[in-house]
Amino acid sequence: MSPQAVDFGLIGPAFLAGLLILATHVPLGRQVLARGIVFLDLAVAQMAALGVIAAHFAGFESGWAVQAFAVSTAVAGALLLHLAERRWPQTQEALIGSVFVVAASLGVLLLAHDPHGGEALHDLLAGQILWVGGQQLLVAAGVTAVLAALLLTPFGRSGAGFYLLFACAVTLSVQLAGVFLVFASLIVPALSVRRLFGSRALAAGWGVGALGYAAGLALSAQFDLPSGAIVVCAMALAALLFAAGFMPLFRAKKERLGIK
Repeated sequence: MSPQAVDFGLIGPAFLAGLLILATHVPLGRQVLARGIVFLDLAVAQMAALGVIAAHFAGFESGWAVQAFAVSTAVAGALLLHLAERRWPQTQEALIGSVFVVAASLGVLLLAHDPHGGEALHDLLAGQILWVGGQQLLVAAGVTAVLAALLLTPFGRSGAGFYLLFACAVTLSVQLAGVFLVFASLIVPALSVRRLFGSRALAAGWGVGALGYAAGLALSAQFDLPSGAIVVCAMALAALLFAAGFMPLFRAKKERLGIK
């Protein structure tokens, strides 16, 4: 596989899409870690993907009908898991895993007789972020601005509000980047800055995520590699380097200042 010149006109929109995803997923990821429901994103993302598959099965290829299917299934899954958190907290992780595997299985069944089903499933899982268009970015920017603002309100920090906003954010991002990259954007940056707090944690998390997207997309374009997979790996490496290199410096500074 020979390297080729990086087309910044191609990776530029994809990078902007990544920044929009990170805008909501880094703060949501910190809440997910604090609540101890790490795999919530996979379950809700898979529910959103199931909605897209159901829309395809019903004959809708794009437009608001697909969005309605995706949002409906994601919100239904999120509210179900919110109910589980309140009523059966001891088994919540098991229920999250069950929702994920059932949604994934239903998607496979719906695509079983579709000659392009394998390709559609691959796109939903691994994503096609390099082919994000300008119209998608405009819609994503508007929705992200609303969601980010709501996350700062008491509603965004409440139980039902968190799950509802989470479902909407994941529905948007799954269609931009795929299930795998959405999960990485939610968990990996938040995990790397878990010992930081406040605005410093958010800034560091956004930085780790942005570096992962920039490096991954550049490598994808340069060596013709699958964009979603290489961005996930690049983000994981950026998080590891940050945790190994910068976190000890933060801890040393806190010790000098006498901060526990």
